[in-house]
Amino acid sequence: MKKAVCFAMVLAMLALMALGGCTAGEKELRKVKLNEVTRSVFYAPLYCAVTLGYFEKEGMEVEIVTSGGSDKSMTALISGDADVALMGPETGIYVVNQGLEGHPMIVAQITKRDGSFLVGRNEEPDFDWENLRGCSIVGGRPGGMPFMTLCYVLKSHGLVPGEDVEVIDNIQFPLMGGAFEGGTGDYVTLFEPTASEFASSGRGYIVANVGLESGEVPYTTIMMSQNTIDNEPEFAQSFVNAIYAAQQWVMSASDEDVAKAMQPFFPDSSIETLASVAKSYRATDSWMYSPAMSEDAFNRLQDIIETAGELSQRVEFAELVNNTFADRAMGK
Repeated sequence: MKKAVCFAMVLAMLALMALGGCTAGEKELRKVKLNEVTRSVFYAPLYCAVTLGYFEKEGMEVEIVTSGGSDKSMTALISGDADVALMGPETGIYVVNQGLEGHPMIVAQITKRDGSFLVGRNEEPDFDWENLRGCSIVGGRPGGMPFMTLCYVLKSHGLVPGEDVEVIDNIQFPLMGGAFEGGTGDYVTLFEPTASEFASSGRGYIVANVGLESGEVPYTTIMMSQNTIDNEPEFAQSFVNAIYAAQQWVMSASDEDVAKAMQPFFPDSSIETLASVAKSYRATDSWMYSPAMSEDAFNRLQDIIETAGELSQRVEFAELVNNTFADRAMGK
């Protein structure tokens, strides 16, 4: 009788283990908090890394928190409120020039050009940048990449911001679309899927791609604290491995498959809209398909910041960019 009871208890324990999904040697996923500057289809490889299980394969469960500004993302990273941050590299340059010791480092690059589109109030099939002379554009905040890239492009077309064209710079990034819809500005720069949603609903018309005009530049990056890089190199490597795997998948996947993979992060957008946006970003070569940043692109980034009058001193490439994990992920 006692043997029967013991045998039944063993069976019950095994059943509980099976129900709990526990197996011998199975490791619990590490919970990772990633702070992103904003939510945009522009960052599709990151979202695909989550939904397709690439992070899980590397032993981690990633929670993405949206901050609404690179400065906020950097603050979260420095304070320890985030393990990883997705933000513009210009924020890293500012922090380096402020003299912060042990500042965060760039370990991977996600996008390689500005992801915003110039949206106007009227259709302009034969748009020319000269059309902006005497007009106003809602362009973001000074010091931010959307604002600085727009000014860089305007100047490249012979238009001086503040003289030939007014660039409205007192509206926060998440509020730009609403401000334009409310009557502010003749034009606005918007990321996807907002730009396409404005166009499809008749609230505006896409007239130009800012990223194509600015050229290749490291626009969005993955940053980690120096403490994490020094003390948890295995974690840093695993994270970059997942990013690279997703980048490679996006490179060969169809626009519809990319749309389906990232839709959980954009529940209010249709597969058709997301696929159209994916096609647009792919056609303009906006996504990185490898995580390593080039020094030439980094120098162009500083050219843009310098042109905007926001660069107090140029930063050496190796002082902010660590390609070690990216190179290993790619087998170099």
